[in-house]
Amino acid sequence: MLQSFQNIFRIPELRKKILFTLLIFLIYRVGGHVPAPGIDARALGTFFAQAKGTLFGLYDLFVGGNLKRATIFALGIMPYISASIIIQLLGSVIPYLEKLQKEGDEGRKKITQYTRYGTVALAAIQSLGISIFLESLTTANGVSVVSHPGIGFRLLTMLTLTSGTIFVMWLGEQITEHGIGNGISLIIFVGCLDDFFPYLSQTYTLIQGGGLNLFALLLIGLLMVVITGSVVLVTMAQRRIPVQYAKRIVGRKVYGGQNTYIPLNVNAAGVIPIIFAQSLIMFPGTFATYFKNVPVLQIITDLFNPGGWLYNICYGILIIFFAYFYTAIAINPQDLSDNMKKYGGFIPGVRPGAKTAEFIDRILTRITLPGAIFFAFIAVLPSILIHEAHVPFYFGGTTLLIIVGVALDTLQQIESHLLMRHYEGFIKKGKIRGRRYL
Repeated sequence: MLQSFQNIFRIPELRKKILFTLLIFLIYRVGGHVPAPGIDARALGTFFAQAKGTLFGLYDLFVGGNLKRATIFALGIMPYISASIIIQLLGSVIPYLEKLQKEGDEGRKKITQYTRYGTVALAAIQSLGISIFLESLTTANGVSVVSHPGIGFRLLTMLTLTSGTIFVMWLGEQITEHGIGNGISLIIFVGCLDDFFPYLSQTYTLIQGGGLNLFALLLIGLLMVVITGSVVLVTMAQRRIPVQYAKRIVGRKVYGGQNTYIPLNVNAAGVIPIIFAQSLIMFPGTFATYFKNVPVLQIITDLFNPGGWLYNICYGILIIFFAYFYTAIAINPQDLSDNMKKYGGFIPGVRPGAKTAEFIDRILTRITLPGAIFFAFIAVLPSILIHEAHVPFYFGGTTLLIIVGVALDTLQQIESHLLMRHYEGFIKKGKIRGRRYL
């Protein structure tokens, strides 16, 4: 392992990419402590301490705590993520966008341009909503979060937060272009690690005070290793569908005649189903914060309280549903079948055309279910550990899935750089150990 780290810095190009990425991380973290004007950060922090089970707490997770600190990066990269998801969903409905998705690099550039426009529009709308929401907040002592509310504060907040989102989006694109890994994913990755050191400090304090013994800590640590390893296995798991290409003679050249495969991931939808499910399951609690004196809403909020059995069951069902929903949008079996037929490819034992599309769709339906069930379990794991096992920190859920997914993707890119220059990578034989194909 130490030798692999030394090999990284022996390659000038890779060393430059990693140092550039670390520099962008530093800029992002510094910007995450620049306060937005006109907001009482202490009063806002008090509110978010009580909003962990609502949409505000979920949003604050993805922006690395910048929302509760009321910084210029309060919106983070979430408007860009939302715009990307909207454009992708519209691509299956609007023929023009569907055509752009199939036009290669030029089409992707156009879609990226539309995504940026959508990011600016969403950031402006969300920042206006946040400014109006902040004006309505007061602490238990009657202190207002916004000292000087009005149209001036709203316009200033819109300008500040929208500019911050555009700058964060630019930072992510710079990492993708000049650094290592996917920039947008790495920005979210850094945000998910925001509470890592506070959790370590809290755990150490509990051990010092006798609230947590060493045996329980070792047991929790072993459980974390097992769960993290299983997440890696399922994240990397694939179902490989063999494909053969017939030989074609064009002029004096022979094309095709090779065997390859279509890799179908067990979890093709990633963390998107969990994000959708969290948004829906947390909506009753978020809505009830505006109507605290309505008894019916309070009863509904208590039923859907995070950690309750009804919350966990509904949450898991929603994750499985959205896993199938998003997989159906992201992977089109008919397109895969048409592309294979266009280039003379076929699946052995399956007729080209409609039969091939049905075969791929049947496999997707089967492999999505175990992946969705597993990720639903990981999503409800934090509430089980905290409420049932009394674990003193948050572990699992969306945070773990994002950290593992981004870390694996970045590790693979570093690995490819090392192997391309004949250096031994982190993993022997150039493969991610633990990868399984169903």
